Amino acid sequence: MSDIVAYKLEQPICTITLDDGKVNCLSPQMLDEINAALDQAEKDGAIVVLAGRQGKFSAGFDLAVVGRGGNEAVDMLIGGFRLSERLLSFPMPVVIACTGHALAMGSFLLLSVDYRIGADGAYKIGANEVSIGMTMPRFGVEICRQRLAPAHFHRAVITAEIYSPAGAIEAGFLDEVVPEDDLVAAARDKATALAGLSMPAHTATKLRAREKALQAVREAIEADEAELRF
Repeated sequence: MSDIVAYKLEQPICTITLDDGKVNCLSPQMLDEINAALDQAEKDGAIVVLAGRQGKFSAGFDLAVVGRGGNEAVDMLIGGFRLSERLLSFPMPVVIACTGHALAMGSFLLLSVDYRIGADGAYKIGANEVSIGMTMPRFGVEICRQRLAPAHFHRAVITAEIYSPAGAIEAGFLDEVVPEDDLVAAARDKATALAGLSMPAHTATKLRAREKALQAVREAIEADEAELRF
């Protein structure tokens, strides 16, 4: 990998760590390197732990690229959406160690994996698009719809409610919260437990359970791309 995405294999688990030294923006380079790390995880047949840097999981897309517009911006946005689609259907279990703030596309990654453990602390988690003047993309609506608790779907999507780690459990962004110092160990323990599953059964059941959600997400991405490239 590189300085911003690290890959460490300790069978049966691999840890993919995002660290750009700042807020872990999902830039074109970051997205390319996450996908390369996932390619390696597939080759290794490893359970994935996806983690951020201390205090920051990801603040979402690189807004400097968004501001410049053009094909680079569109490619980045669609690339992020496709990364979520890939995680939703990934053949091995994926656990996120949410090391801190997770906003916008960062929160959508939480909604795309199999298990999410957050660090306890004064962290913000949620989809803040509407609060910063962006109409929620169709993809964002569908990725939220398939995982958020019904009582929180409209609050999170339409009114851009931001949650604490504890509140993120109730909303559906996280599955559990642990003390910050225990996060990495907790994520590895969960990944180790998931390694005991039958992987063919896990993959087939994941695809069956998420069939309608995946179809809705894919159709939303196609509609978003057609609009963005018009």
